[in-house]
Amino acid sequence: QVQLVESGGGLVQAGDSLRLSCAASGRTFIHDAMGWFRQAPGKEREFVAANHWSKSSTVYADSVKGRFTISRDNAKNTVYLQMNNLKPEDTAVYYCAAAKLRLVIREYEYDYWGQGTQVTVSS
Repeated sequence: QVQLVESGGGLVQAGDSLRLSCAASGRTFIHDAMGWFRQAPGKEREFVAANHWSKSSTVYADSVKGRFTISRDNAKNTVYLQMNNLKPEDTAVYYCAAAKLRLVIREYEYDYWGQGTQVTVSS
């Protein structure tokens, strides 16, 4: 059974940094895409970043480019999201997800999801 478990969320001030982790179990994702999405209160879930390790490809939403970095440790079967210079508009529940084989950015194309971790950025 595949499981994705996020951690690292919390309450921070604007300008601070956080690193989210997503530990995967049940299968390895070396040949799959792993991504991060977020959902703010009253809004739809949106794409944040995704990485395909074996294709050496990464993609970011425009809103986080230059501030967020996605990375992987395949030995630990873990994906990270380093978030710098956080803004109040980054406040959301952040979800880790995995998509088989292809680097994709649409929510419906992802096959596995974590339960989410809350990130709150105060001004």
